[in-house]
Amino acid sequence: MSAARVALGLVELHLPDVGSLKDKRHVLKGLKEKVRARFEVSVAEVDHQDLWQRATLAVAYVSADARHANTVISKAMDFIEDNVAGRVLDTSVEIL
Repeated sequence: MSAARVALGLVELHLPDVGSLKDKRHVLKGLKEKVRARFEVSVAEVDHQDLWQRATLAVAYVSADARHANTVISKAMDFIEDNVAGRVLDTSVEIL
């Protein structure tokens, strides 16, 4: 039996047009729903929850194939970068 692999991507975002935590939650909710639906990944805000214009999203995917998991996470992170109303400050990917 082969071991499952988890790919974990972190994306740190700057959201300059957000004026409140409520606005931020609204923007992130729509983005997370699109990413989940398109890539079948788990997405959660994991840092900067108390800051209006900053967010860090974690994107996770489980697969028997580490290369496939990495590809899915990379595509999901590219999608976030292309569709966020702001800019990406930092990204990282780790295979667990």
